[in-house]
Formats: sequence, C-alpha cells, structure tokens
Amino acid sequence: MITRRLILAGAAALAFTTSASADDWKAKYPELTFAVVPAENASGVTERWAPFVNYLSKQLGVKVTLRIANDYAAVIEGQRAGNIHIASYGSASFARARLTGVKTDAFANDINADGSTGYYSVFFVKASSAYKSIDQLKGKNLGLVDPNSTSGNNVPRFELDKMGIADADSYFGKVVFTGSHENAILALAQGTVDVAANQWTSDDDSTLAQMLTKGMLKNADGSAMKKDDFRIIHKSAPIINGPYAYNSDLPEEAKAAIAKAFFDAPAKDKAAFDRLSDGQKKGFHPATTKDWDGTIELIKFVDALRKKKAS
Repeated sequence: MITRRLILAGAAALAFTTSASADDWKAKYPELTFAVVPAENASGVTERWAPFVNYLSKQLGVKVTLRIANDYAAVIEGQRAGNIHIASYGSASFARARLTGVKTDAFANDINADGSTGYYSVFFVKASSAYKSIDQLKGKNLGLVDPNSTSGNNVPRFELDKMGIADADSYFGKVVFTGSHENAILALAQGTVDVAANQWTSDDDSTLAQMLTKGMLKNADGSAMKKDDFRIIHKSAPIINGPYAYNSDLPEEAKAAIAKAFFDAPAKDKAAFDRLSDGQKKGFHPATTKDWDGTIELIKFVDALRKKKAS
C-alpha cells in the first residue's frame, strides 16, 4: 500500500538526488575564473569588480577568481584555452572571439539607468580647443583604445569611413592605441592626442564621468577638470552593450547557476552591483549569442578596411 509517508519519502529522495546532480559540476570546477577587459587601470578594475566576484563566490558555492586581462585579446585567448570560464566582453571583442572559433556563449548584458541596453562611441576633444568636427582634425593626433575595442576602435573606424575617411592612419597625423578607455581620456587631457575615441552612455555614465568622479583628471594648474572641459564632436549610432559570456563547455547546471547569480545580484547584493557602474545600471538583461550577430558584420567590415589598406 502506498502511504503518504512513502510518497513524502520518495519526494524527498528525488529532491535530494536532483540537488546533488545540480551540484555535481562543483566537483569538476571547484574554482572559476572571471576575466574583465581593461576599461580602466588595474587597481580601478579590482576595486570595481572585487565585491561582485565575492558575491558570485557565495552564490555559486565555489571560488571565483578575478582576472584582470592585459588587453582584449587576452580575454579571447583565455576563453579559447578554457582558462577563463566567465568573461565580461566588449561587443567587438566578443564578436572577434566568435569569428575565430572560441567556444563562448553570451547570457547577459547591462541594463542602463533608463532601461536601454546600448551605448555609443564618441569622439572627445578638449572644450578649450577650436575643434568642432572631425574635418577640422586632419593631421592631428587621434587616441584609440585597443584593436578589439568596440567604441575605442572598430566603431570609430566605421564612423570615419562613413565620413569619407577610409584610412584613419593617413588622415590623422598619428593614431595611437592607448591600451584602455581611461588612458585614451588621459592622453586627451594631457595633450598627447587632440581627439580621443571612447564609450559614452550618458553624461553621468561614461569612462569620462567615472574618471571625473575619482578626481583623476587635472588641469595644468592642478585644479580638477570638469565635464565642461570636454566636448563631444561626434556620436555613433547605438551599440549593443557588451555581453557577459561563459565557456560553452561548462555543464548546463553551472551555466544556469552563473546566469541566476547575475540576475539576482541587484536584489541580493545591491552594494556590490552598484559598485560596478557607480550606480548607473539597473540590472542584467538576459541575452543570447545571436544578439551580437550585427557586431560580427561590423568586425568583418573593419577587417576589410584593414586588408584594403594593406594591399
């Protein structure tokens, strides 16, 4: 005879088995590496991301280690080798990873304060300069970020091509890769370059805004620079926010746990979540790899420009 006690015992056993099965991945992956692209200097990245990585460790029940990549390519190659399990990508670097066969799956991207999920590539100049448009900057110095940066290289080159400037390297006096979004702004502030490409979501949500908040930008007399000391002379069409992606070979249970931890973050550890963007993001938006198919076409276009120049 089937009794209520037997039914309850069976349900408990099933629940235990399911729970044990869901946790099996932790034995194979007792530690996960989370890599972040260098949008700012190493200490800034650590201060911004360490609380969130600690939150992930608690939620997932395994150690999550933060890896600050030297450049965008390091994130791509780390995921290719399987040494990076979770990555914060820019749109272009994720597209490059996919184009070159990296096994990576997008699962989320940021939601902006206004509910949108995109940002822009802009060209900044100092407000004290005479420059009001790109055509006034021929022969001047351009600061870019990294070859695999979306807003700091690929979109700027696409935008320049639309203006009839197919070869930025010959149009400008010098084109330099500064290594990070912060470095590009610093180069502009210090006069090393006359115009700098960078990411911008709003006046309060950009690399420039973060640097001003931290007091990183100074005038020649040592006084703090302000937003009004910089001017945007060109803004691109909207770009989809870069994805968070996990290694495709991770067990499905691990992927589900990682995604859930991200989506739960604003409620479960608001302080850690807000630290990521200085409180300028609302949460994480569910995403799929195909959401960046358009970015792949952009990368192909920029690659074609490069090959055309080389030939």
